[in-house]
Amino acid sequence: MRTLLPTGACVVLLLAGCSESADIPAPDDVAAVPADAERTASGLASRVIVEGSGATHPAATDTVEVHYTGWTTDGAMFDSSVARGETAEFPLNRVIAGWTEGLQLMVTGETRRLWIPEDLAYGGRSGAPAGMLVFDVQLVRIEGR
Repeated sequence: MRTLLPTGACVVLLLAGCSESADIPAPDDVAAVPADAERTASGLASRVIVEGSGATHPAATDTVEVHYTGWTTDGAMFDSSVARGETAEFPLNRVIAGWTEGLQLMVTGETRRLWIPEDLAYGGRSGAPAGMLVFDVQLVRIEGR
């Protein structure tokens, strides 16, 4: 079952913890961006974990359905749709800038690890995870495509 988030909730999509769910172990490379990761001009780094079967990339204005897990660089999981057992659906331009940029690199079915610098994440906002964040994101579906 997927969760459709109202527009206002999309702004805080990744702020919700999942203390009711078991933590998913962090990948070995969360502390630093590996040398072989792809990098963009903005500072976003990524690596394809599972190749996708789709041919279309989402646009910033598309609504996408994803499964994801997020960790801080010390390996602490702070949010996971996987742990909750429900995908998340949201307009791509209503989440942190690192997600908006990173998901546009993906195709349906792909799982990609994103290393998102703080300025493309929460920018030091109070109550939000600080520093670089690492996400494993699976692009399940692009609405209407």
